Amino acid sequence: MSHKGLKSLVAVGKQGGPGGRPTRSGRWTDLAVWGLSLLPVMSVILAACASTRELPPARPIIVRSGVRIVADSQRLNRIDEWLRRQLENIEEDPSFLITVTPRDTAPPPWRGLAIAGDSAEILAPREVPDAGTVLMVYAHLHLMDRMGKIPEWLPEAADLPRGYPLERVIMRRLAEAWLYARAVADAGPWSILDELMYANEFGYLDAYLLTARAGQFPDDRRRWLEENPGREDEFRTWFQRTFGEDPPGWAERPGR
Repeated sequence: MSHKGLKSLVAVGKQGGPGGRPTRSGRWTDLAVWGLSLLPVMSVILAACASTRELPPARPIIVRSGVRIVADSQRLNRIDEWLRRQLENIEEDPSFLITVTPRDTAPPPWRGLAIAGDSAEILAPREVPDAGTVLMVYAHLHLMDRMGKIPEWLPEAADLPRGYPLERVIMRRLAEAWLYARAVADAGPWSILDELMYANEFGYLDAYLLTARAGQFPDDRRRWLEENPGREDEFRTWFQRTFGEDPPGWAERPGR
């Protein structure tokens, strides 16, 4: 099925700095999808030519505890390259359709994604419109997996089995896309993606995923605990110091 006609309904505003690059004074440009004011990220990333694109200096990311992330500019440029390519595909490829639906209280991406045939819907927080575009990365990669195209978009996952090994790589990409949004384009905070991003940056991605989603990947969690004695408690201590509370899924985890 072709979604070319539906995608033509996407209207891209032309705000931002010269060449459509992210600016410090304004949010990323607005995208209206089926009348929803959402997705400020996409047009900024798509606007500039790769050969002349220059990202603004990255800003430090900080949470209330004072724990900071300072992203490396070379890494952000690498993220910019694959993120722009991915968003171009989302916007232009008529063989599939991804929609973002705002919610006053949006769930984590793995609970907010629905795929039917060649279409995907992802729920996003209404109060943080920047998150909508980044969440499309998650929806797109899962849809590409269903369509047998994951090697094109995640070469490192070409030989990985479905389940936790593939999901881990997809979630790492999502964390990096949010790092880009927060550091380059002044995206506002959203606790769910902030926690994922921090866990990825500080080496706790497995601990985060296998705690928050323990019931979904019980065998992988059990194997991880056996191979990493004490790591779960270490993760909890780090998370409490960073965010002032237990990590998501802590109270519900098996064997507590």
